[in-house]
Amino acid sequence: MNTIMVPVDGSEESKAALEYACESFSPDQIVLLHVIAPSTIYGHTPDSGVYTEQLLESQQERAAGLFEDLESVIESTDSDISVETVTEIGRPATTIVRFAEENDVDHVVMGSRGRDGAARILLGSVAETVVRRASTPVTVVR
Repeated sequence: MNTIMVPVDGSEESKAALEYACESFSPDQIVLLHVIAPSTIYGHTPDSGVYTEQLLESQQERAAGLFEDLESVIESTDSDISVETVTEIGRPATTIVRFAEENDVDHVVMGSRGRDGAARILLGSVAETVVRRASTPVTVVR
């Protein structure tokens, strides 16, 4: 089975990566992976660092909405592709690499935000980190 993983974050770049994966790889299965960064589920209160169930639920609902929107993209290209949706909590690049290695993913196709210069140095690049660390082939779509 040809399994392609597409990390999704709601950006146009991740949607473009999904379209590219469907059109270019003819996968049997696509795994849509959304990673919830820990910083989005901890409250910014005087007791900084306090985990809140409400923030987690909000992020999970957002992920479900992303998956629903993107499944229509897959259906418009090929209805025979099996779709699996997964939500994980962790640092995006690390989680993407780990998930690909632990789940027999054949290829990762992901979008790039196209940052350069100081923004890339200061913020890092999830796509660049995945390319450097993954043992699975990675295609970055701009």
